[in-house]
Amino acid sequence: MRPNKGRSRFIVLCVAPAVILFFVFMILPTLNVFRMSLYERGAYSPTETFVGAANFQALMQDSQFIRSMQNTILLVVVVTIVTFAFALVFASILTHEKIRGKNLFRVIFYIPNILSVVVISGIFSAIYKPENGMLNSILSLLSGKTVTVLWKDAPLVMVSIIIAMIWQAIGYYMVMYMASMASVPESLYESASLDGAGKMRQFFQITIPLIWTNIRTTLTFSIISTINMAFLFVKAMTSGGPNGASEVALSYMYGQKDAGLYGYSMAIGVVIFLFSFLLSALVNYATKREPLEF
Repeated sequence: MRPNKGRSRFIVLCVAPAVILFFVFMILPTLNVFRMSLYERGAYSPTETFVGAANFQALMQDSQFIRSMQNTILLVVVVTIVTFAFALVFASILTHEKIRGKNLFRVIFYIPNILSVVVISGIFSAIYKPENGMLNSILSLLSGKTVTVLWKDAPLVMVSIIIAMIWQAIGYYMVMYMASMASVPESLYESASLDGAGKMRQFFQITIPLIWTNIRTTLTFSIISTINMAFLFVKAMTSGGPNGASEVALSYMYGQKDAGLYGYSMAIGVVIFLFSFLLSALVNYATKREPLEF
C-alpha cells in the first residue's frame, strides 16, 4: 500500500501545478466572461449594474455584430475547405509522386506558417496595392492596359483576406498530412494499381480513409484557429474597414471594449465561445466514423 500511496502523491505533485495554472488562467477568466456578460460597466469603472440578458438581446438587434458574425462564418467555411483541399492534394503529390527536391518543397510550403501575421499582412498589402501592386501589375500586363482594382475595397476585401489566410495555413496542414500519408503501406497502392484503380480512386478510397482520424483532428483545430487568425489578419490588414465590411466577431468585440462597453463586449465573447464550441462539436460528430486499420 505504501508504494502506491507514494506513487499517487508523486503523480499529484506533478499534475497539480498544471491543473492550478489551467484553473487560474483559463477556467476562472472564462467563468468571469460569462458573469460579466450579465452586467454593464465602463472599461475603467468599478461600478457594475446587473442587466441580465439585455446585452444578448441588444446583440440580436445589432446589425454590425450580425455582419461580423457572417464574415466570421464565411472565413471559417471557405478558408477551412480550400485550405484542406489544397493541403491534401499537395501532401499526396509530394508523398507519392517521384519529384526531385521534395524536402525543398516542404520547406517552401511551410515558410508562411513561421512568418508572423504582421509580416504576411504587409506582404499581401503590398501585393494588393492599387497603384503599383504586383497583382494589378500582372493584370495590366495580361490585359494590355492599366488595371486598377481596389482589392481591399468593400466588394473584394473579404476575398483578399481569405487568400492571405489560405496562403498562411496550407503548409502547416500539408506537413501534418504528409506525416500521416507516409505511414500508409505502399503495398496497398501497388495492389490497387494492379486492380486497375487510378490515382484519383486511390486517393479517395485509400489515402483519405486511412488518414481520416488526422483529418478530423486538424479540422476541429482549424475551425478554432481560423476564428482567432481572422482577428489578427483583419486587425493587421484592414482594421475592419472599409466601413466595417471586413469586421469579424473578435475584432468587433475588441472595438466595443475600447468604446467602453465592457459588459457588451463580454456578451460578444460568450457568443463567440459558444459558436466555436458548438461548431467544433457538430463537425466532430458529422465526421465520426470507425477508424480503419492496415
